[in-house]
Parts: sequence; C-alpha cells; structure tokens
Amino acid sequence: MPEADFDKARRSTRVFMRVRVVVAGKNSDGRRFREACETIVINAHGGLVYLNQPLTDDALLVITNPFTQEEQECRIVFLGDATDKGQRVGLEFLTPAPHFWGVDFVPADWPTPPAAVRPS
Repeated sequence: MPEADFDKARRSTRVFMRVRVVVAGKNSDGRRFREACETIVINAHGGLVYLNQPLTDDALLVITNPFTQEEQECRIVFLGDATDKGQRVGLEFLTPAPHFWGVDFVPADWPTPPAAVRPS
C-alpha cells in the first residue's frame, strides 16, 4: 500500500505562532460564548487554538483579531483531547484570509487577495 504524502495535501504552510484572538459562537449546550485565547498554529485557511468550551465538530464560530477588529467566520474541523490548557480546536475559515493574522511575512503558498479595481 503506498504511503500518503500529507505535506502535498496541505493547502498552505503551517506557521507555529501565538496570535491573540477572540472566538465566539454557541457551544454544544446551545449557549453563546465569547472566549479570548491564543493560536497555536496558523495558516492561510485557519488555525489551531485552545478553548474551554464543550464544542461539536463542524460547528460555526466567529474569530476576531482584536488588534484589527477583523472577523472571520470559521468551521470547527478538529477537536482534540481536553488538557489543562483547554481543548485543541482546529478552525477553518469559510473564505481563505491569509492577512487576518497580521503577520509581516507570508509564506509563498499563502494566496494573495485579489487586487483592488480602480475606477477609470
């Protein structure tokens, strides 16, 4: 059986970086929550955070960068085991947003936003 090459399946490079964000939505009990946290890993299509909420896979959340006030809707794509830091939660942006993180460097495989069209 051939081995899978998981690096080629990845849409954009992962960067291990702490970025302060706020995550909001409804937990698995149907209660609204808003939690400040830090990312563990980021990429152009989402990130990985620790959250202290009971959550369900595929739930929709909103992540906010408090420095820019930019918001992105995202979907839970991974739920890890609970730890003393919280549960690892993988988030996928509904629309790729490489500049959401506010990083000065951008890996070559992160998509660039479309150029603004200037009126003639």
